[in-house]
Amino acid sequence: MHTNALTLLMMQLIVIIGVSRLIGRGTRWLGQPLVIAEVVAGIVLGPSLLGWLAPDLMNALFPTDSLPVLKMLSQVGLVLFMFLIGLELDPKLLKGRGHASVAISHTSIVVPFALGAVAAALWLYKDFSDPSVPFSSFVLFMGVAMSITAFPVLARILTERGLLQSRIGAIAITCAAVDDVTAWCLLAFVVSIVRASNLAQAGLTTAFAMGYIAFMLLAVRPFLARLGARVASREGLTQNVVAGTLLLLLASAWATELIGIHALFGAFLFGAVIPKEGGLAEALSEKLEDVAVVLLLPVFFAFSGLRTQIGLLNTPEAWLTCGAIILLACVGKFGGSAVAARLTGMRWREAGAIGILMNTRGLMELIVLNLGLDLGVISPTLFTMMVLMALVTTFMTTPLLQLFYPTEELARDRLVMDPPAPAGSTPYTVLMCVSHQQAGPGMASLAKALSGGEGAQLHALHLVHPERVSLRTESEPRASEHEPEGDGALAPLLGRAKSLGLAVRPLSFVSTEPAQDICRTAEAKHADLVLLGWHKPLFSQTVLGGTVHEVMQAASGTVAVLVDRGLSDIKKVLVPFIGSRHDRAALKLARRLMRQSGAEITVLHVTSRESNGARAQVDELFPAEEGSGVRLKVVQHASPEEAALEEARHGGHDLVVVGVGAPWGLEDRVFGLQRERIVRDAPGSLLVVHESEPVVEAAAASQAAARAVASRS
Repeated sequence: MHTNALTLLMMQLIVIIGVSRLIGRGTRWLGQPLVIAEVVAGIVLGPSLLGWLAPDLMNALFPTDSLPVLKMLSQVGLVLFMFLIGLELDPKLLKGRGHASVAISHTSIVVPFALGAVAAALWLYKDFSDPSVPFSSFVLFMGVAMSITAFPVLARILTERGLLQSRIGAIAITCAAVDDVTAWCLLAFVVSIVRASNLAQAGLTTAFAMGYIAFMLLAVRPFLARLGARVASREGLTQNVVAGTLLLLLASAWATELIGIHALFGAFLFGAVIPKEGGLAEALSEKLEDVAVVLLLPVFFAFSGLRTQIGLLNTPEAWLTCGAIILLACVGKFGGSAVAARLTGMRWREAGAIGILMNTRGLMELIVLNLGLDLGVISPTLFTMMVLMALVTTFMTTPLLQLFYPTEELARDRLVMDPPAPAGSTPYTVLMCVSHQQAGPGMASLAKALSGGEGAQLHALHLVHPERVSLRTESEPRASEHEPEGDGALAPLLGRAKSLGLAVRPLSFVSTEPAQDICRTAEAKHADLVLLGWHKPLFSQTVLGGTVHEVMQAASGTVAVLVDRGLSDIKKVLVPFIGSRHDRAALKLARRLMRQSGAEITVLHVTSRESNGARAQVDELFPAEEGSGVRLKVVQHASPEEAALEEARHGGHDLVVVGVGAPWGLEDRVFGLQRERIVRDAPGSLLVVHESEPVVEAAAASQAAARAVASRS
């Protein structure tokens, strides 16, 4: 087999991206950000694990002569990523945040910087630095390395946990933004000192850097503002605009490298000066993010992993030193931020959450550490210790945040509870949960029939999976009542609702627990009906599996699943009926359809013998004055499911409303290899209804079960 540099590079990319995504599945299950998986993947592929277990395989996969290529590829990825981080920094974040953000951000930089510098001066410089490294350079670098907060990782955690719009999230993201800018300015200064041969040259480098920053702000930023306005008002983001932007990005990185403060600072600065209004920044982010984050950034993590040698920590003293570094890092960031937050008037719970979030280091720390190793400021041993510190402080963020700021606090912070309506005027409220665009229009048509167009509150909810979240954070919700196209999944529903004259309130946020968040939102909105859309799943075939099953188990009210087959106008409704609580809930929805939209209701009572029970229940739900729109049809049949299908095929019904239950072949289960027959074979749209078990009945059932167990024993 012929192997050359290109085939080797392709194989390296396949292994790096594959291992990162594979480990990412496990870290996602643990509630950790993807950066943890990418750091671990780099360590796994390096000498710390693969080189220890199979050194020949590691040398064949990552031979020494291929590392310069990986390094250059990772640097290109970092340039693009730092440009994206600059795009992410919106000046609006720094406006109107008050004295709390200023105090916390300054403290979260000064305290860890001071601890890192003192530790370097009194202890680390003597044991872990080369004598040729200037003392001042080492001390300043360690101070900067200790004070880093990972802005992109923090933004992802806040977005995934729905905290971005909360007070905690607003303060944390503001402090992280200030930290990011300050840390990179300090780092640029430290790099200029390290690279300079004398103090005069360091001063000259600093002067050139300040002049370049002024040039970018005063000359380049106005040009980019005009470019952004042109992109927004004319042809949009064309390839020429992208090419021109990339040329300016590379020129900025080249200029700062030439000045002596590293190319990454130029990329970051260029992204920061691009105006965030007009859509240019967002469009560029969408164009470049996948290439930078999915393809090139894992190469940087792998290269960092190849340089991380945990085997160098081969003595108890080395591990104690590593532990002390982790402790110092946590005390500086967590302690400094939390105490400052508490002194600004926040509760200890909120102050602790701020401290935990600011202690996140992740990717930004690795970038700084690799820079220090390249410059020769830190040794491979200290580099390994600091990488482990970055990994531990990032890993502990999610579980500690869950401890300090549990789900109940999070939901209270994220959802605004609708005030209860006055007695006697409670509006009928429907929460429509949309996962895919195709489910929306049918839901809007059903909501119109249920509400009659007035006197009801309609909410549309779309939950975003964390992996679909863009790197750019947003200061405002994506969807609004006045911009139905603001959220892609909700756009068809909102468009149909607008044509029907319905007022629908959209809501969209990132969720790692969709079933729980649907139930929490339903409770916050006082929903009478939770309406779920159905789409063909990847593996399971059952309608009542997966998230639907979890919502039905956890919801405290009526849950219905719409299987839409072109539902638009509801005139004739079929309700198969045996008498369960789910069947009665289906009858209640049918009654509402009749009252609000004048639909004709056919109640199909399937029995194996003569029975008048159905007539009594129908009469109870449909008084005599409403009975003209209801037809009770009693059928004796051994298979209720078959009888319902037969009526659905020949009755010309627009909608079949059926309760969950084994007689209809609709059993609530997590997973199923075969779709329910009534769902598969029914010619029209179906509404599958589940009613939660009343508290009294549930308590009685529990007591009966307990008595049964006691009698057996």
